Amino acid sequence: MREELIAPCGMNCGLCISYQFRENDLNRKGFHRTYCPGCIPRGKNCTYMKSSCRKVGEGRVRFCFECEDFPCKRLKALDKRYCTKYHMSMIDNLGFIKENGMASFLKKEESKWTCPKCGGTICCHNGLCLQCNIDTLIKNRKYRWNEETK
Repeated sequence: MREELIAPCGMNCGLCISYQFRENDLNRKGFHRTYCPGCIPRGKNCTYMKSSCRKVGEGRVRFCFECEDFPCKRLKALDKRYCTKYHMSMIDNLGFIKENGMASFLKKEESKWTCPKCGGTICCHNGLCLQCNIDTLIKNRKYRWNEETK
């Protein structure tokens, strides 16, 4: 896990399917997904929050918790979606970083999201390690956490 992959909104871009597709060059396996290197590495200040938050959009805060409106309505909505569908909370991530620092957060993330089979990174969007479970995604391209393969 790398610090530059933690977006201002609290997303760990290293867990994102678009980032992992890029890292593993999975379009060569017949997928057609836009690759993403993460918000910060591509010079963006959180692609989701930038349009609704001037501070984030202009890069005036590194993390949303630095804002007096934290957590704002938009971040709460994003967080609710990610908690429900993807087993992670951006607000919890930001709170942990604020209280414990980035090094502790990265260590916690590595422990939580490392594949026990191969040591790869589990994708938050589907719960799969795209290194050793790619066949599951090839069989069911819409696979989500713990679904039966079709």
